[in-house]
Amino acid sequence: MAERGPETLRHGPLKPVGLTNRHQPSTKPYAVVQLRQDNRLGTLYNMVGFQTKLKHGEQVRIFRTIPGLEQAEFARLGGLHRNTFLNSPRLLDGTLRLKAMPRLRFAGQITGCEGYVESAAVGLIAGRFAVAERKGERVVLPPPTTAHGALLGHITGGHVETIDAGPRSFQPMNVNFGLFPPLARAPAKTPDGKRLRGTQKTLAKKQALTARALADLDRWIAAEAQPVAAE
Repeated sequence: MAERGPETLRHGPLKPVGLTNRHQPSTKPYAVVQLRQDNRLGTLYNMVGFQTKLKHGEQVRIFRTIPGLEQAEFARLGGLHRNTFLNSPRLLDGTLRLKAMPRLRFAGQITGCEGYVESAAVGLIAGRFAVAERKGERVVLPPPTTAHGALLGHITGGHVETIDAGPRSFQPMNVNFGLFPPLARAPAKTPDGKRLRGTQKTLAKKQALTARALADLDRWIAAEAQPVAAE
């Protein structure tokens, strides 16, 4: 769309029609970026209509010229693609079974994940769920603090719901740190007491999230290694 001319986007996905500023009612915005809440925790937002051919570095540079996004942390960047996928939050239960026909279980990209690794991971989880169910064992969900659990949560329940409890615009997602529950206490200082800033702070946060995920994953594996008969 941007290739058609410099005014195209503000008459399309950035169209400001219907929006008013109560502090300046007579002032009409030039263009508007819509941020859609993408997880229940409110820690991840989607820039609506920003599929693009731009390289990742250019996306970050340009998006940070938008007022209010100068210091934004980008969990993932955009690209052009087409996916065929289920409305999983509405159709699948927590173990990826079709609610209307529980003997069917879905896995991979069609569930609403993106990426080869993510598709394989959801397939692995679905397989483990199927084996446990077949053997009459309890199905143990991976913790939401892990990559597997965070992705599963997005597919089966991490969507944002409308007032009438219906999933709103469920979209496929790569695994990213924006899907993880926030840390109880994010790191703010280095071991020697210096205050973390900028990229150092972001890196420290990601390292803390990763360490928590690995610890919780070990506990999940240990729990799975002790079969318990299903009720």
